[in-house]
Amino acid sequence: MKFSIFQESRIGKRKSNQDRMNYSYTRDALLMVVADGMGGHLHGELAAQIAVQTLSESFKSQARTLLADPFQFLSRSLSQAHLAINQYAGKHGLSEAPRTTCIACVVQNNTAHWAHVGDSRLYVIRDAAVLAQTRDHSHVKMLLEQGKIDAAEAARHPARNLVYSCLGGPNPPEIEFSRKTPLQKGDVIALCTDGVWSPFTDDALVRTLATHTPMAAVPQLLDQAEHLAGRHCDNLTLLAMQWESSLADSSSLAGASNMDKPS
Repeated sequence: MKFSIFQESRIGKRKSNQDRMNYSYTRDALLMVVADGMGGHLHGELAAQIAVQTLSESFKSQARTLLADPFQFLSRSLSQAHLAINQYAGKHGLSEAPRTTCIACVVQNNTAHWAHVGDSRLYVIRDAAVLAQTRDHSHVKMLLEQGKIDAAEAARHPARNLVYSCLGGPNPPEIEFSRKTPLQKGDVIALCTDGVWSPFTDDALVRTLATHTPMAAVPQLLDQAEHLAGRHCDNLTLLAMQWESSLADSSSLAGASNMDKPS
């Protein structure tokens, strides 16, 4: 298992950074997680931290060196994170539970598996095109799919930041799962918060990720997103991984170029 990976998070023009990110790996499995604490509720950064920590700790305890069932792991870990956030709120007497979006991806046996809640996104890029992409759990996305608004209206819609599924709060999360996605050498998987994807067209985002290494693409995209968003720039978090294995060498010892820049 060979891959290169780079992650970075920035505060943007907000007073604090409520995004969180992490990756963990064994010889045969990789977990990547990004969470975006919801600013419309108190302590969003705590919800994001609990979500990332819960998934990361679960992975470290269960991946020996593979996960028995990646989708079951994602389902249980995201549900556990939702419960842990609500328990934290109750224990500390918070008036409401903090909330967060979350996207998590497991790669093992040369195959990607992911699950998400909210509007943090995952892209799988192959040959400079989007092979797969998550569907935003947002009210604007629903309006767009129903044909009630077009893409231009969606980009400036006043409710574009409202999501209908999240971790934390009184309603259980609506977790959406991917199909098993076999990877080829050179494929890129990118996880990001809406502060990154919202200023771009998908083509612009994909082009940079497809033509640069993760180490070069991540800071370049964050620079561009900050410039495009201007004084309204949200927190920005992007984690990008380029797959360097093939089916022929997928059983070999893991070798990773792992780099990150803290927020």
